[in-house]
Amino acid sequence: MLLRFSSYGRASTEPAPVNRMMAAFASGFRDGIDINLGVGYVNEKTIPVAALTEALGAVAADPARYRQAFNYGGADGSANLIASLRRFLTRLRIGGLDEETVARKRLIVGACGATSILDALTDVLEPGIVVASDPTYYIYRESLERKGFEVLGVPEDGEGPELAALERKLAALGGRAAGIAFFYVVTVNNPSGTMLSNARRRALLGAATRLSRRLGRAVPVFYDLAYELLLHDPEAEPFRSVLPEDELGIAYEIGTLSKILAPAMRMGYLIGPPGPFMEAMVQKTCDAGFSAPLFVQEMASYLLDHCIEEQLRAVNAGYREKAVAVGRGIERSLGPYLAERRGGSAGFYYYLTLADVGTHPASPFFRYLTRTTGRPEIDRQGGELRPRVIYIPGEYCVHPRGDLAEAGRRQMRISYGFEETPRILRALELMREAIENPG
Repeated sequence: MLLRFSSYGRASTEPAPVNRMMAAFASGFRDGIDINLGVGYVNEKTIPVAALTEALGAVAADPARYRQAFNYGGADGSANLIASLRRFLTRLRIGGLDEETVARKRLIVGACGATSILDALTDVLEPGIVVASDPTYYIYRESLERKGFEVLGVPEDGEGPELAALERKLAALGGRAAGIAFFYVVTVNNPSGTMLSNARRRALLGAATRLSRRLGRAVPVFYDLAYELLLHDPEAEPFRSVLPEDELGIAYEIGTLSKILAPAMRMGYLIGPPGPFMEAMVQKTCDAGFSAPLFVQEMASYLLDHCIEEQLRAVNAGYREKAVAVGRGIERSLGPYLAERRGGSAGFYYYLTLADVGTHPASPFFRYLTRTTGRPEIDRQGGELRPRVIYIPGEYCVHPRGDLAEAGRRQMRISYGFEETPRILRALELMREAIENPG
C-alpha cells in the first residue's frame, strides 16, 4: 500500500546524485587501495582523542559545574558552552569580535551541529528565494529545493558572489524579488575554497540591507563560517565579522566546532540579534530532540576553556603542510590541463577547472578513475579492479540552471583533508593518466 508523502517526502524518496555516487563508491571501498578525495571528512590526525578523553573525565568528575550532564538539557544550549563560546570568540578575537558586540548578540546551540541549524532555517522561515553563491554548498542547495525554496545562484569571482551579477539577478527578478527569503553564503566556500573577502562580506550585507528597506521587512544574511577557523595561509587577510556593523539586525553567523575538534561531537552554534527568529530556532531545537547531547556540549565547553589555542595551532599547521604539498602536486600532475585552481588557503578543498576535459560522471575522465570504462586493460589488473579515485564533480556543485552549468562539467572539488598526502599525490597522478589515456 502507498503512503501519503509530503512534498518534501516525495522529493526525498529519490537520492541526490552525489549521494548515489558516494554510496556506490563506498559500498566497495578498499582501504589502502582506493582513494577518496570526495568525502568532506577532517583528517583523523587532527582529532584530539586524548583531550576528548580528558574532557569526558572532567565532565563526569565535576557534577557541581557540569550539572546533570548525562540528562536532557535546555533547548538554547548548555550555559557553560554558551559562556565558553563567548569567551573563545572574544579572547581570540575571532572575526575581530569584541566583548560588547558578542554580549549584545544572542548565541544558541544547534540540535546536531551546524547542519541542524541550516535545516532549522527551512522550517522557521517562509519558503521563498535564497540568494547564494554559485558554486554553492551542494548538499544544502538540494535540501533547500526539497523544502520548497528556490535557489538563486550568483556566480562567484575570487572574492565571493560577484556584485554586478548579484545586482543583475536581483533586477531580473522584478516583482518576484519580494519573495526573497534570505541570503546564504559560506565564507570559505564549499566546494570552491574561495574566501569571502571582508569587503565583499560587507557588500552582501549592504545589498540585503537595501533590499530589506525597499521591501519593508527583514531579509537576513546567514554567513556560514564552517571553515573560517581553518585559515592556515599566513599571507591571507584575517576574516572580519560584519556583526558590529549590522544596522538592521539582519546578520547572523553560523559556527561549528566540527572542523577543529571532532565532527562526531556535532557542535554548531548560531549568533545574531535576539528576537522572535532566535526564539523560533530554539523551539525548533526543542522539537527536534530537546537539545544537543548535554555531556558533549559540556565536553566542548571544557575543551574551549583548556586547550583550544594549542588545538587550533596544531590543526592549521597540519592542513597548511598538506595544502602546500597538494598544491604542488596539482601543478606537477595537472598543470598543463588546468584553466583555474582555487582553494588551498583555508579549509581543506581545492576546486579545479580543467581547460577542455570533462569531469562529469559520464566523462571518460570520471569512468577511468572509477574503473567503469568497460575496458579490462584500464579497469582491471590480474582480475582485480585497479585503484579507484573519487572526487566531487563540479556538475553537482554548480546550479544546474545557473550561469556556470556548462563550466561545472569541467570542474571538480578535491579534498586534502581525509586522505594522507602520498595517497592524494598518487590520485593526482592517476588523474593525469585519465586525461592522457581517454577510453
